[in-house]
Amino acid sequence: MNEARIRQACTDLIVRYAYLNDERRFEELAALFTEDAVLYRPSAPGQGIAGRRAILDAFRKRPAGTMTFHVTSDVLVEVQDAENAGARSRILLLSAVRPQDGSVLPVETKAPVPGVFRDRLVLTDDGWKFSERRGMFWI
Repeated sequence: MNEARIRQACTDLIVRYAYLNDERRFEELAALFTEDAVLYRPSAPGQGIAGRRAILDAFRKRPAGTMTFHVTSDVLVEVQDAENAGARSRILLLSAVRPQDGSVLPVETKAPVPGVFRDRLVLTDDGWKFSERRGMFWI
């Protein structure tokens, strides 16, 4: 077991989540989870979304007019063994209403919201995946 490689792979997974989320590439985002994973969104930390399909459906319901930018930092991966790890990370969510006229700058920018994620990660045949992702906003 190479702990440095595991930490890097898990960190990459966490960062990839933010990019895919902001780019609205929800099918690829859902593929970061195991089939039986549970996601607790920061906006609803007490409500688990169980299963990859349900996670995908939840992301697809996001309003098309919302732009997001997740800043991910302070990723700390704790390797448990060759196939299991835990992680903590911080996020800063920036969001705004997408302009309908095709301009670049967003309109109605909302105040930044800090938050945290706690993750359970597992090694699968397709690489490292989230088996549980628990988010919560911290204000």
